[in-house]
Amino acid sequence: MPIYEYKCAGCGRKSSVFVRSFSDEFSPVCRSCGSRDLRRVVSLFAVVKSEESRLDDLADPSKFGDLDESDPKSVARWARKMGSEMGEDLGPEFDEMVERMEAGEEPDDSGAGDEDSL
Repeated sequence: MPIYEYKCAGCGRKSSVFVRSFSDEFSPVCRSCGSRDLRRVVSLFAVVKSEESRLDDLADPSKFGDLDESDPKSVARWARKMGSEMGEDLGPEFDEMVERMEAGEEPDDSGAGDEDSL
């Protein structure tokens, strides 16, 4: 069922109204001032992207415009942006690496492969 948003002509506040049925007649009321002089506004919406679409966006060269590969802080900003584009939790190792780069440290692989050498 849809949720419609209205802006009150009296107080200027927005109100959301859950519509239980399309056939129901309803007269929305402002929750702030009780006015019935409301105008319907366009609500925000979300777009679900496929994994392929997200990966295509990540490969877009315009996403690399301000990336300075020699600056760990710049790489960290880029990594956070790309991580959020993926829409998934990339785990504590990713977060730790990015935090170290944000602090100005160069990422290194000093701990890589420790498990393999056991």
